[in-house]
Amino acid sequence: MADWKSASSVYDFSVKDITGADVSLDKYKGHVLLIVNIASLCGLTATNYKELVELDEKYRERGLRILAFPCNQFNGQEPGTADDIVCFAKKQNANFDLFEKVNVNGDDASPLWKYLKNKQGGTFGDFIKWNFTKFIVDKEGQPVERHSPTTEPHKLISHIEKYL
Repeated sequence: MADWKSASSVYDFSVKDITGADVSLDKYKGHVLLIVNIASLCGLTATNYKELVELDEKYRERGLRILAFPCNQFNGQEPGTADDIVCFAKKQNANFDLFEKVNVNGDDASPLWKYLKNKQGGTFGDFIKWNFTKFIVDKEGQPVERHSPTTEPHKLISHIEKYL
C-alpha cells in the first residue's frame, strides 16, 4: 500500500519477505504482532535476538508473531545481503518471520513503517531513533504500543500478554 495514510490497519499492507516474496499482512489476522527493526552488528543485537527468540518460543502457540525488518539506516549496522541476514538469524536460533531490508525513516521509508510511526509517535517525534524499535499490534491490526530500542524484549511480556 503506497498510500499508507488511508490504511485502516496493518492488514492493508503487503511487504516482501526476506526472499523477496510478497506477503499480505492480513495473513496475521487474529494474532498479536511484535514488529521490530533489526540489525546484526548493533550493540543491542545480542540481547534483542536472544530475548526475541525466547518470546517467540514462549508465545507463538498463544498467538504472538514477531515480524523482523532488517534496516541499515543506523551506522550501517545491517550491511549484509538477505542470505547474510538469514544465516545470522539461524545462528541465533531465530524462527520468527524475517522480511526484506527496509528503510524506516525518510521519504523512502517503508509505507508500513510510516503507518506505524504515525499511529504510535515517539517521545521526540515520529522518526525511528535506532535499531530494535518495537511496535505491538493487537489482534485487530491496530498499533497499540511503541517501545524504545533500549527496552529489552523480556520487559514486554506483560504488555504482550494483555493483547493475547
